[in-house]
Amino acid sequence: MKFETQVFHADFNDDPATNAIAVSSYQTNSYSFRDSQHGADLFDLTEAGNIYSRIMNPTCDMLEQWVTAAEGGAAALCMASGMAAITATVNRLCIAGNSIASANQLHGGTHT
Repeated sequence: MKFETQVFHADFNDDPATNAIAVSSYQTNSYSFRDSQHGADLFDLTEAGNIYSRIMNPTCDMLEQWVTAAEGGAAALCMASGMAAITATVNRLCIAGNSIASANQLHGGTHT
């Protein structure tokens, strides 16, 4: 599949709920659960699904799948801002007791 085709169509099938052939933009911020056990399984990450839009949503999931396919990667993670991406990276790479070297010309209070 050509790069341009992958960017727009990789891993997308018709929406089973609506039969739409284009990705929907889900603007909800929360999702319902079948029952309390379903909610517990989602929060325990023992079942895949949507909990809250700041954590995941179907629109971001599709974007992440497209980026993964286009880049030939194992997975992708989309974030709401560059600062969120930087924070997640630093939090993942550093452990308690580590030091971070930085310049004092960083944006705003980032250096502090």
